[in-house]
Amino acid sequence: MSESLDITKEERVTIFTINRPEKMNAIDKDLARRIQDGFAEFDECEDQRVAILTGAGEKAFTAGADLEDFPELWRCMPGMGITTTKPVICAIDGHCIGGGIVLAALCDLCVATRRSKFLYPEGKVGMTGGLIASLAARLPHKVAMEIMLLGRAVSAERAYEMGLVNEVVEPGQHLNAARAMATEMAAMAPLVLQTLKQTVVSEMLTPAPAERMGRTMRDLDRVESSEDRQEGLAAFREKRQAEFGGR
Repeated sequence: MSESLDITKEERVTIFTINRPEKMNAIDKDLARRIQDGFAEFDECEDQRVAILTGAGEKAFTAGADLEDFPELWRCMPGMGITTTKPVICAIDGHCIGGGIVLAALCDLCVATRRSKFLYPEGKVGMTGGLIASLAARLPHKVAMEIMLLGRAVSAERAYEMGLVNEVVEPGQHLNAARAMATEMAAMAPLVLQTLKQTVVSEMLTPAPAERMGRTMRDLDRVESSEDRQEGLAAFREKRQAEFGGR
């Protein structure tokens, strides 16, 4: 789809690879939209049942937002810009920084290598988008605050103890471990998995304010980019009755 995002299909599994290793796979405006669009296509494809999200290279899964081209991060966050009810697995090698931690937390499952490090440094740089508060709905209170407030690098083993990571593997084996999980789930009843995921996300987890804002931005963006909006504006200019199609 793009040099910055590779999308491959392996039977019923779609693998999304963030491919900006020279930028530690930081997410810019274009990449955030491409991830969102790629997941929309994945969700519509009936024969694709599980997604894996990973990063190219050994240095980083992602450094989060690209500060030189700051994105709308909600676009590439599961439950916000990514609306699929299909399982999503995060496969991490190297550094996972800032918004990358949010991305990992919002995925359904997460695999990380032993050399992976998790870091949320916003308190040290004087900025935050607020999405990190979503950790408090997914991790025990004190460990969520440990990541958010202390800004210390957290090892993969510590992330496993916290419940942020499901499995810790040797360097270079994160994608194979994620594939194994995906293959298991791809053979199961998709409606059951989707129903369980949707129930948990919609009914069991309390969204943070920034998470709710991201969902609102998603809904408003859908209206902003709709054919009905274009038809309404055209009808106003042409002084005629608009013919809306609900798209």
